[in-house]
Amino acid sequence: MAVPDGNLPVRAEAIGDLIAELSRITEPDRPYTRRAFTPRFLQGRAFLDRAFRAAGLETRIDAAGNLIGRRKGRRPGLGTIMLGSHSDTVPEGGRFDGIAGLAAALEVARGLEENGIRLDHDLEIVDFLAEEVSIFGVSCIGSRGMAGLLPDGWLSRQAGDLTLRQGLIEAGGDPSRLAALKRTDIRAFLELHIEQGPVLEAERSDIGLVTAIAGITRVEIVVEGRADHAGTTPMDRRIDALSAGARLVTGVEAIARQLSEGPTHFTATVGEFAIEPNAANVVPSRARLLIDARAEDRARMELFLGAVSALAGEVAAETGAEIAPPKVISDNPPTPSDRILIDALDTACLELGASRRRMASGAGHDAAWLARITRSAMIFVACRDGRSHTPDEWADTDDITLGAAVLYEAVRRLDKTLQEIGTDGTHS
Repeated sequence: MAVPDGNLPVRAEAIGDLIAELSRITEPDRPYTRRAFTPRFLQGRAFLDRAFRAAGLETRIDAAGNLIGRRKGRRPGLGTIMLGSHSDTVPEGGRFDGIAGLAAALEVARGLEENGIRLDHDLEIVDFLAEEVSIFGVSCIGSRGMAGLLPDGWLSRQAGDLTLRQGLIEAGGDPSRLAALKRTDIRAFLELHIEQGPVLEAERSDIGLVTAIAGITRVEIVVEGRADHAGTTPMDRRIDALSAGARLVTGVEAIARQLSEGPTHFTATVGEFAIEPNAANVVPSRARLLIDARAEDRARMELFLGAVSALAGEVAAETGAEIAPPKVISDNPPTPSDRILIDALDTACLELGASRRRMASGAGHDAAWLARITRSAMIFVACRDGRSHTPDEWADTDDITLGAAVLYEAVRRLDKTLQEIGTDGTHS
């Protein structure tokens, strides 16, 4: 950490206390588990509501179930600067994923209050509902809702006897008002998050300036072979779907490694693989692969998709298996960060003496959905060994505090800068 806590406008103790208190609200036999739409999550929400109010914020829950704390600005109608993240976790997840961003954002609001600084813009701190994949099988429910992009069909999704519509109501939301929720007043959104990777720690950088959130494309490949007796069918007379599928897996990895050597972020993973009939004495007749590919720039994703299609054709010709053209199951484009916000964060790092590096996020975040309706950017702080989504996830309070200070200084700068520019980014 580059700057002693005593010289910062935010307090490490308050950030550490908030994270520690939330970490104690967990399923007893599953450390740091507080999934959205569960009693533990609502218990955590009640704690956060009290913490928001203690920091001088007026609280409410919007139609999409987002907990919002508001601090009025000096100039009504000027718009809102928003900070936030999420308090829900994955099962047996971590103490810091999302929560670090909430603690930092809340400390910015508390710091402004205690230092007697009132912004011209309204300031809002948000705990977005269900950023992680929820019990309904979908994620970023709150941020999609705030952006007016929550699909109507999702409301009927079920988890046991509970529908998402009912879950929203229990979380304090109002599904009947979702259609009118899309926010138009937000001038900027900033989110702090742990990196969930090893780069910052390895390079001893204080802050990661997130240049883009990678687009995520999922591709299904189905291989049709022929079931035969495993003991009597000669090796040269088989059409083994698993063997062909294995060639696809190693081929996908080779393509991804080559593309990852470029200047922008790229990864691809065969995360699902299933075979039929899955019996020890039967030559596999069918294999299904699901690829998760992530790219910072769209051109690199297009190269990947073309290469995978060519690979499927080559493997089919070599093995005799029938391989359908790879099918894109879902396809979300990359989300670049706003240049003006990144510049403000970069300047804040310089003023605080914090080392920083520019990097992409390979994981999805609420910030990507806010980018559909406003300027949006993120910063990363280091997490130990790059580990996340595990009980071992850890980030030092001092690192989070420095990140909070960067947000604090950036918010103060943006409070002026956003008044000098038009909605198209030009100076007025």
